[in-house]
Amino acid sequence: MLYEKQHQQQVMRIDQKKGIERKGSATEKEILEIVDMSGMSLESLPNPSINMRFICKLDLSKNNLQNIPESLTARLLSLAVLDVHSNQLKSLPNSIGCLSKLKILNASGNQLQHLPRTIENCRSLEELNVNFNKLTQLPETIGFELINLKKLSVNSNKLVFLPLSTSHLTNLRILDARLNCLRSLPEDLENLINLEVLDVSQNFQYLANLPYSIGLLLSLIEIDASYNKITTLPESIGCLKKLQKLSVEGNPLVSPPAHIMEQGLHVVKEYLCEKINGMHTNSPKKNSWLGKLARCGTFNGANIPREDGDGYIMPNYRSIDSLASPRYAGMFSPRRLFSPRSYFAR
Repeated sequence: MLYEKQHQQQVMRIDQKKGIERKGSATEKEILEIVDMSGMSLESLPNPSINMRFICKLDLSKNNLQNIPESLTARLLSLAVLDVHSNQLKSLPNSIGCLSKLKILNASGNQLQHLPRTIENCRSLEELNVNFNKLTQLPETIGFELINLKKLSVNSNKLVFLPLSTSHLTNLRILDARLNCLRSLPEDLENLINLEVLDVSQNFQYLANLPYSIGLLLSLIEIDASYNKITTLPESIGCLKKLQKLSVEGNPLVSPPAHIMEQGLHVVKEYLCEKINGMHTNSPKKNSWLGKLARCGTFNGANIPREDGDGYIMPNYRSIDSLASPRYAGMFSPRRLFSPRSYFAR
């Protein structure tokens, strides 16, 4: 785990199954504590016999817990790792927002139907794992505040969409959203400049396309979009120089055609690049890259004419709560300087 690798410091381990192990020196003013109550068939939590504010890791996994008391979470002021996977939790406490030092949260294998909105206050969070739950949506503004998040695992839920604010997770390296009901991905993904692995596989009959902006994720090493309903890959994928793995089996692909896909990733990327430049007879050459991006929603500004003759795009403005965040103003990509619609309308 990221936290444990970075914090090889003296700790006191309190394990109710194995006794107490102490490590530390007498010169330390404070000894952080690891509390392990995993696999004890607990249905409720006992009162710890230690000062809660010195707990740095709390493992409550593999029990039968149906809730976590608000008062308990609010007192875990030094907590960096919270593991509650494989319980019967239907919700997380709102007081989880008090955990300003939390780096890793594992709540997989529960019955969560939603995440508390206060989770966006956990701004030190680096890993969030809520796999194998019953989530139908994520907090709308989660991406505006969790700016340190490096791994987001939401697989095996019932998500229909990822919030638009997901595109602001600029430190994100792994996004695992497989085995959901995703209809689409946010159009403006280009701010995910550190994203290396994107897994949106096995959304089956729901996911029919990938956004054109996926070609601006220049750190991407792996894309897994297998077993969906995708018929056409965006040509912009041809621009991904670091891409080493592209999995799209189980899709009714028409473009690129099967004989291109069979020749491997290098040939696929060449084919897509040629399509961008209009070098295929079945793909008429476009007037400009800007025109291509405009049709794909990459430029949404009101001053860009539409090719269908309907005039200019007039954005409809709608206020959202994320505007109250002091962080949102510094998160404009160059494209968004032209595109207020990305913030005010869906």
